[in-house]
Amino acid sequence: MPKPRAINPEINAVELTEAEWEIMKVVWEKEPCAAGTVQETLAKSRDRAYSTVKTTMDRMADKGFLEIERIRNLQLFKSCISEVDARRGEFRRMLKRAFDGALTPMMQFLIEHEGLSKEEASQLRMLVEKQNTGGARKEKAKNESSNR
Repeated sequence: MPKPRAINPEINAVELTEAEWEIMKVVWEKEPCAAGTVQETLAKSRDRAYSTVKTTMDRMADKGFLEIERIRNLQLFKSCISEVDARRGEFRRMLKRAFDGALTPMMQFLIEHEGLSKEEASQLRMLVEKQNTGGARKEKAKNESSNR
C-alpha cells in the first residue's frame, strides 16, 4: 500500500486566528477600507469594540496580512494575502493536526464518517478524473520535450 501523500510544508501557508478571519473577510469584500468600516460590518453579527478591531488590524499589518495606506489622518487597510492562501493555511493546519498532513486518510475519514451525497461523490470523481487527465497531459508534454 503506498504511503499517503502529505502536503508540501515548504509552500508558505497563512494561519489566521478566528478574529483575523472575520476581519479578513470584510477587508476582502470592501478593500480598501477603514477600521471603522470593518467594525460596523462585524457589529451586525457580533459586538466588537472599535478599539479591539483597530488593534487587531494593526497587529495584522505588523504580521504582513494587511497593508496600511495613510491619507492625511485616515488609514485605509488592504489585504496582503489572498483568500486562497488563507484557506490553504487553514486547511493545512487542520490536515497536519488531525491527519499528520496526509490527504488520503482525510478523504477516507470524510467519506466514511461524514457521508457524501451522490452529487458530492460525483463531483469528487470528476475532480479526480480531471486531475488524472491533466497530470497525464503534463507528463506526456514533459516526455515529448525531453525527447527532442
